[in-house]
Amino acid sequence: MVDDLPLTARFRRALVYAARVHARQFRKGTTRPYLGHLLGVTSIVLTHGGDEDEAIAALLHDAVEDQGGKPRLREVRRKFGARVAQIVEGCTDSHVEPKPPWLERKTEYLRQLRHADSSVRLVSAADKVYNARETLEDLRTHRAALWKRFKGGKQGTLWYYREVGKILRRKGPKELAAELDRVVRELTRAGRSRSKR
Repeated sequence: MVDDLPLTARFRRALVYAARVHARQFRKGTTRPYLGHLLGVTSIVLTHGGDEDEAIAALLHDAVEDQGGKPRLREVRRKFGARVAQIVEGCTDSHVEPKPPWLERKTEYLRQLRHADSSVRLVSAADKVYNARETLEDLRTHRAALWKRFKGGKQGTLWYYREVGKILRRKGPKELAAELDRVVRELTRAGRSRSKR
């Protein structure tokens, strides 16, 4: 029966909405459409047992931070409900433009993540795993120059991933915490070997 499907027309509406909201956005330092990131994060969430609200939040997890701040959050709440909006807000490190300094934002996000519920942690973990995997892939091509894309540089970015990993190891989801740790170890090793060449 159609009613038994885990993803309904509401998910499809969220997919179209995410594609529209992020239509002119590309991944930092690339020509890759941003929607690819959102689909990747959503795939990880669904693979790790996420429900429809969590999958929709994964599609929209950067909409507030990158595309409209508090007004966008209100629109997400109106269109997709309070639970989706709460997860999206929990995954947002800034509601304002210009954004606060990188270290301030990331430190506050870590504090927020320590107290977040399991849905926020699932979407956040999926986001960080996707980002770390993409960074590792790009490091193989662009070598040390890659780190110039990131406001935290190499040291700050790796520090941030490790701190997120510590929180996820304690609170879950543990499988994604282990995957993030694995990719960060590989990133660290790859960074060392690339810098020696």
